[in-house]
Amino acid sequence: MPKTVKGKASPSELGPKRAVSASLGEVPAGAAAKPPDPARIFSIPADVKYLQVDQLTALTESFRAWRQAARGPARRQARGRVWLAYLLLRFTAARLGEVLALDDRSDLNLAKGTVIFGRGGSGDEFAGRQVQVPEDVAREMAGFLNDPVNRDMRGRVFHLDQGYIRRLFYARAADCGLPRELANPRVLRNSRAIEMLRQGIPLTIVQNLLGQGTVNLTASYLTFAQADRERIVSFHLQKETRLRTSARNSFQGRIVEIKKGLLLTRVELTTTGGYRLVSVITNDSLANLGLRRGMPVCALVKAPWVIIARGQDAPRVSASNRLRGLITKINADVISCEVIVALPDGTQVCALITINSARDLGLEVGGEVWTVFKSSAVIITVD
Repeated sequence: MPKTVKGKASPSELGPKRAVSASLGEVPAGAAAKPPDPARIFSIPADVKYLQVDQLTALTESFRAWRQAARGPARRQARGRVWLAYLLLRFTAARLGEVLALDDRSDLNLAKGTVIFGRGGSGDEFAGRQVQVPEDVAREMAGFLNDPVNRDMRGRVFHLDQGYIRRLFYARAADCGLPRELANPRVLRNSRAIEMLRQGIPLTIVQNLLGQGTVNLTASYLTFAQADRERIVSFHLQKETRLRTSARNSFQGRIVEIKKGLLLTRVELTTTGGYRLVSVITNDSLANLGLRRGMPVCALVKAPWVIIARGQDAPRVSASNRLRGLITKINADVISCEVIVALPDGTQVCALITINSARDLGLEVGGEVWTVFKSSAVIITVD
């Protein structure tokens, strides 16, 4: 069974000539396209106001410094209550009214790090919307609430004036240089929602944490550019196809040209990543598959049929299909070598070549190469 080579392959594997460099780690930044991550590439609609990461940090530190600057027990208690309310707004994405309606005796379970909104005094532990906060936030809140000095405030720690909280937001935002239009609890709620979506938390879970009636409201926080939508769909379609066939390479696309001869037919398609591929099939296959222009198809290429070539210019060979990319992984044994090449759109092409060929070409992770395959090696499939 082939083994993965890390770093330089050993001389016993590759002989006295130049070793093949391979790695399971990440390719250096910018070296190769990675599979599209929807959580990372979605855009925020222009009408949604939110804070960037550095702005969130600046606002939080401004509130923290304001709280720590309090002098005297009464002022420390008053500012401590506001600080706890801010922490809940920051990390639960709750509405201001929901936070200020909390009963700190029954709605907080800081041992578990949970807060329940909208229980309405029912006493049922599972009524309302339960949201978890980070452990360090739960510990800080517990430290304030368990302090004997604050015992007389229990049950009404969060019962603060909304207008007062909003004015503090304006003051703290001005202190750290944030625009006034971003200085309010609503923007903080938007920011936390976007933060959770960026972390890959599913849309429906974020909807539940926000307490929104429909997923459409939560979906208003994100949008995708057309090019990103195409990349995401293309990647998952190719992944799905790879699960259903032994062929390592698959390309989703649409037929743009069909040229029929006496025995064979030349089929040209454009993939979702914008590449033009050519396949030559029999006329019987054309009829059996019912191929026509504009039809969505999948092109399959087995790894042993892919040739690797070096050089800046496209190799001068008779093969019709030539795609340029970066090597992201090399797996080798004493005879064969599997080379994974990432194309600019994130599509991965796998080639299976001999270890001698890999050594002679001086292949290494991060290197630019051409993947070449003949039109007769491209298999066309339809759903």
